[in-house]
Amino acid sequence: MLSATLVALGACSTDPNTRKVGVALSDTAISTRVKTALLGDPDVKGRNVNVETFRGTVQLSGFVDNPESVARAADIARRVDGVREVRNALIVK
Repeated sequence: MLSATLVALGACSTDPNTRKVGVALSDTAISTRVKTALLGDPDVKGRNVNVETFRGTVQLSGFVDNPESVARAADIARRVDGVREVRNALIVK
């Protein structure tokens, strides 16, 4: 009985670097909405911007043409529903 309880409790433990299925799906949806918004903006070349989301924090990476596009991409991402924070690692080429 004790070993079964310990196994059950071990299955419930959470690693801060892992996500539950619902959170992972939500992060995927956020990434998709951000990417779609970036692709729809004429000033940001969204095809050159990578978007990853972890627990509502969006990471932007890739290359853009000018500093204004760096700021614009971050602004677009911040406006997407579900985004808690934006980490902008875009590089001007």
